Amino acid sequence: MKSYDVVGVGNALVDQEFKVTDEFLAAHQIEKSIMTLLDEAQQQLLLKELHKQFKLEKRAGGGSAANSLVAFSQFGGNAFYCCKVANDDDGNFYQEDLERAGVKTHLVKQDNDGHTGKCVVMVTPDAERTMCTFLGITIDFSTDELEDAVVADSHYLYVEGYLATSEIARSAVKKARAIAEKNGTKIALTFSDSSMVKYFKEGLDEFLQAGVEILFCNQEEAELYTGIEGLEPAMDKLLDYAKQVVITRGKHGALIGTRERRIQVPGFKVEAIDTNGAGDMFAGAYLYGITQGLTPAQAGTLASRAAAEVVSHYGPRLTTERQQELLAELNLADEVKLAQAEAN
Repeated sequence: MKSYDVVGVGNALVDQEFKVTDEFLAAHQIEKSIMTLLDEAQQQLLLKELHKQFKLEKRAGGGSAANSLVAFSQFGGNAFYCCKVANDDDGNFYQEDLERAGVKTHLVKQDNDGHTGKCVVMVTPDAERTMCTFLGITIDFSTDELEDAVVADSHYLYVEGYLATSEIARSAVKKARAIAEKNGTKIALTFSDSSMVKYFKEGLDEFLQAGVEILFCNQEEAELYTGIEGLEPAMDKLLDYAKQVVITRGKHGALIGTRERRIQVPGFKVEAIDTNGAGDMFAGAYLYGITQGLTPAQAGTLASRAAAEVVSHYGPRLTTERQQELLAELNLADEVKLAQAEAN
């Protein structure tokens, strides 16, 4: 038996979220609905302008893989996160945030002149989220932050697509992958954002070249990566790289595919307020279901319901209590217990 269900590798970012207008994005030439990398000075100028016009809605721990692992842990999974923060107020906040969510880490704060990464999240009235990120010290995420023994001692290694932006981070993923393959740890990957497919496709190619167990993406990312229009044709192509592909479709649910079958996952009707973190929540909930013995259809339904719930609130996360309520609402808590009993 392995000690951890999932070990994640990814960026550590503190989110600052604002409700803004489309006019603000246009006036500041910010591309809507994707993540844009900024340097620290650019981000500080943006924050100055935001504070002039809008109220800070929320400050929270963030990062694509981190959001997924927080969801995973709050459902009841055993998760570990490899990441990097600075020895500053945001770094302290981030570490405490992970601990509160039950995500384990051997975080060593870097005592130097660097700063913990920050993500400015701007939500427009149509609930679309637009992000401007200063990676800070996490831009140097490297093999030093990997916990080799934890990767070997986990059922899944979960990799976020945002690491494709950095050569040093790609080297860390390569090492983590080698450890995983040697020790029977399955690999799951998320594209994280369409900007990664548009601007850093070669890095994602590197992550996928030897194949993965599970690939998470949305339909736009699937079509961008494959260069193929249409859900099913894009799915067929992505199955060249993954044993299982999970394509999220917003309010329309998701499509789960293998070479042998397709599973249509239903969507859940809610009033969308903020789409930030929807894909992260979906991946975390799905991985929880799969690692706890649920079928792909059950795991997909849980993930779809949890993603719908998170877009009906501001911020990328839910409370532990709310996630447990969702398990009960779908009658999946008993299914998890039954699957675990059968496994033992």
